[in-house]
Amino acid sequence: MKKKLTDNLGLKIGSVLFAALLWLIVTNINNPSTTRRSTNVPVTIINDEIITSQGKMYEILDNSDVIGWVSITGPKRVMNNIGDKDLIAIADMSKLTEDNTIPIELSTAQYNESLDSIRSSSDVVKIKVEDRKSISIPLKAGTYGTLQEGYIVGNVTTDQNLVRVSGPESVVSTIETAEVSVGITGFTGDIGTNAEIKLYDADGEEVPKDGLTLNINTVGVNVEILGTKAVPLNFTASGTPADGYRATGVVNSEPGSVVLAGKGSVLRNLSSIDVPDTAIDLTGATGNVTTVVDILPYLPGSVEIGNADFDGNVSVTVYVEQEVMRTVMLSEENIVIENLPEQYEGTVSTYEAEFPVQIRGLAEEVNALDVSQIMGVVDINRLLETGIIEELGEGYYDVNLSFNLPETVSLRENVTVRLNIREQEP
Repeated sequence: MKKKLTDNLGLKIGSVLFAALLWLIVTNINNPSTTRRSTNVPVTIINDEIITSQGKMYEILDNSDVIGWVSITGPKRVMNNIGDKDLIAIADMSKLTEDNTIPIELSTAQYNESLDSIRSSSDVVKIKVEDRKSISIPLKAGTYGTLQEGYIVGNVTTDQNLVRVSGPESVVSTIETAEVSVGITGFTGDIGTNAEIKLYDADGEEVPKDGLTLNINTVGVNVEILGTKAVPLNFTASGTPADGYRATGVVNSEPGSVVLAGKGSVLRNLSSIDVPDTAIDLTGATGNVTTVVDILPYLPGSVEIGNADFDGNVSVTVYVEQEVMRTVMLSEENIVIENLPEQYEGTVSTYEAEFPVQIRGLAEEVNALDVSQIMGVVDINRLLETGIIEELGEGYYDVNLSFNLPETVSLRENVTVRLNIREQEP
């Protein structure tokens, strides 16, 4: 029996090998091995709470969570049942290495054990791990564009004043401001809209919001649009200059007018800004007085300065000049008696045919006087009212003359004349 088993042993082994090879050939002919390639395969990150639970964040580097290509090899019948959606790429954060890479595990949703091989262009996901940081930033609001002529932007307000930003410390630390901006071109009335919040660094460059979390991404913005109008500034002064000096009445200011902004109905009824005399004091002045006046407290409550370059401070000069003296010669013909009852008649006598009258005032006013028009006046009613004459009757009275001088011109000293009153004969 043993001899029968060992007879022609080589032939028998060859027959077995030939049969196996024949089976492989037949199998491959009926179900050959094929390869298919998928591109841009996304990698799913799992167990990332291992990082986030520590108050840290991670960032995928070099777009390494997308595999350039994956090549799968396996029997044709198996491969015919595998599509791109069946390909699974997983990076388990629990397997993070010291050099911050995560191995990529490739598989298929089905027939995984029947595959010959799975190869890929990359086998790790590269990440950057850093602390998470949160900040609260005041929200600034602005505008861009151009309004129609005669209008300016008033108050720009937002529904919320703060925005909270969270993200990688390296990015959040660069954020300097949070701003919204509203287009105003062509508007003549108030604007209410929503605007996107943008983040900027210290150089004014926009910080991308990728990887950042904002508690709000848009905010309501209200833009006030105001009309403008130029109105003059009027100033007066209080106080008395030094003896012998007087304000000329001329007041200059720089600027002499101001552009105001407000609602149309308010501006229409506004013709000037009148600053009270308490703002400028001339007490004891011996020359021009120049001072800076802040006009903001004197603006109506519903208007504001319409020129952004003007801070409200106005340089005001009140002109003060020294008075001059002038002596004019008058005669009795230049004296009249007023309010003398009909039953009396009166005459005025002076000690000389002509008598001097000293007048003081500003040079321009004094030099402009026409001497022929200057009249001395004896007013009987005034003499009675002041008690200079207690009771009207015949007699002689020494009285001071008053003169028909302009209010801005005065006598240096009184001029006394003798008044003779007598009853008229029937």
